[in-house]
Amino acid sequence: MVAAVRELEEAIGTEPACDVLGVPRATFYRHRRAKPKAPATIPRPKPARALSDEERQQILDLCHSERFRDCSPGQIVATLLDEGTYVASERTFYRVLEANGEVRERRNQLTHPPYRRPELLAEGPNELWSWDISKLLGPAKWTYYYLYVILDVFSRYVVGWMIAERETAQLATRLIKETVAKHSVDASRLTVHADRGSSMRSKPVALLLADLGVTKTHSRPYTSTDNPYSEAHFKTMKYRPEFPTRFGSIQDARSFCVRFFDWYNNDHRHSGIAMMTPATVHYGRGQQVQAVRRDALAAAYERNPERFVKGRPQPLPLPVAAWINRPTIQTTTEEVNH
Repeated sequence: MVAAVRELEEAIGTEPACDVLGVPRATFYRHRRAKPKAPATIPRPKPARALSDEERQQILDLCHSERFRDCSPGQIVATLLDEGTYVASERTFYRVLEANGEVRERRNQLTHPPYRRPELLAEGPNELWSWDISKLLGPAKWTYYYLYVILDVFSRYVVGWMIAERETAQLATRLIKETVAKHSVDASRLTVHADRGSSMRSKPVALLLADLGVTKTHSRPYTSTDNPYSEAHFKTMKYRPEFPTRFGSIQDARSFCVRFFDWYNNDHRHSGIAMMTPATVHYGRGQQVQAVRRDALAAAYERNPERFVKGRPQPLPLPVAAWINRPTIQTTTEEVNH
């Protein structure tokens, strides 16, 4: 029908021709713009120097033979050359094997189990703790001190820390046990999250948490975003202006950390918790601070309302939840209707 329109349009024009034959103009224009089909590809002629079928089979037979079945093509070619025989190049061996689907890793490869993405929620202090270990450079090359830190995810409050000259499961176990006792935590409501370091996955730590009734979770391998709060905390510490390049001794490192953690818990205004200090949120003083801020903003508004073009100012909202890997909620049409 489109071909008939093309014949008729020369006499009466495109629009009348489409009307007469009942062909939509859009359909006609689409067919006219369509590219002509490419001609069928001509099979490539076989090069004169190509291997014959017998030569290809000879290469396969060599690779499958008892003598060479565990050797690479390079080893096969080199061995035959040492014996004064040349069959084909190493690349040709690979090309023939690839054409037969025989180029692959012959050894069994380790298959990692699927690791579940941790999705953890804290709606108050002492519900979810995150802990990690960071190295601090010592006075000489290859000397380190190990900083163990346990952080409350909801309040960002450092509930426990320790510096040692080595990283061991026994030290980690002692720190966790003392921290749980110090804060009188309801162990049945507590989850302790960590990455997959040797101390974190050690049997002593696992047994201690099981004895205390604490739930333990781990990050996925090589996924630093599964433990973001501890990572961010260490970054805050190491980007402080007073953080030294190296510590002269373990006593120097401990002295620095005493000052730092006091500042971090009691003076540091954290953007993730409404610019309050971790101690304020951890010990439930957020409502009092919020009331003071609200009164100060109300007084400022009453003095100069014209300066607040968006209306009466409000303090930042208090935190109500903290997530590690918050799940993506997909709302269906059924849920909306209900």
